Amino acid sequence: MTTLNLEKYIKHAEFSELCGHRIAHWQSVDFQKSHNKDTVLFIHGFPSAAWDWHFQWKHLAGQYRLLCLDLLGFGLSDKPKDHQYSLLEQADIVQALLNKLGVKNYHILAHDYGDSVAQELLSRQEAKDKAANILSLCFLNGGLFASHHRPLFAQKLLKSRLGGLASHFMNKASLRRGFNKIFAPKSQPSDYEIETLWQLIEHNDGKRVLPKLLSYIDERSQHTKRWIDSMSSTAVPLYFINGVHDPISGQHMLDHYIDIIPNARTTALDVGHYPQLEAPKEVLALYQTFLNDVIG
Repeated sequence: MTTLNLEKYIKHAEFSELCGHRIAHWQSVDFQKSHNKDTVLFIHGFPSAAWDWHFQWKHLAGQYRLLCLDLLGFGLSDKPKDHQYSLLEQADIVQALLNKLGVKNYHILAHDYGDSVAQELLSRQEAKDKAANILSLCFLNGGLFASHHRPLFAQKLLKSRLGGLASHFMNKASLRRGFNKIFAPKSQPSDYEIETLWQLIEHNDGKRVLPKLLSYIDERSQHTKRWIDSMSSTAVPLYFINGVHDPISGQHMLDHYIDIIPNARTTALDVGHYPQLEAPKEVLALYQTFLNDVIG
């Protein structure tokens, strides 16, 4: 698997003031010149960053205009300590970035926390929001249905009243233990991946905001009906690529998706919670096929 050096990730980051925060984002080299190409937006999960998409980014860059960002509280973006983090604000930030870059139509590839941001963007579109138009939406493992999301004990602890203490004692070894549980046994994270993700979490003292970021679990329950209604009725092509060995949102989430979403397009992979890292070539091939079918 091709990896992206963290130094290059940092070097090529652009920063914009969006919704009152300094947000890191990236665009493919010819983004501003290639208006004839379809735009693909990548939205990452918790607790990582847009770095997760480096393999897919490298191989899609020649065919599409690519855009990604580190959401507020993640990666290289601002991580305000005394802030009420919200999935709705993250959607506002994404829309502000799209507007800043003049994007009118775009495809979404999302994972985990990013799935919820994408669901909110889709719901706004279905409610006739005047923002940019989603052309297709592909989900990777995530809590698409709050009723079927199974957070790890470590996540529950971070979200609890002991969250501040738990985040203080969190370290690279505990991150590895957590990731070992959610990756499949045959596709465990490499030392390099753990090291990189840990540095991105630690950047700008990011550990301290992890408990506040986990408010997304409650938000999912709050907005679940609106989001499911939008997914069930939309004309936007949807696709769910699921690593079935994920204890958080694996086979059980996939089964419910098939039960709930009309004419569900899905693929099950023999991996865990991070298909884009555990099976990067397979995810790339599946997503390319999906885009080809959508674009025609």
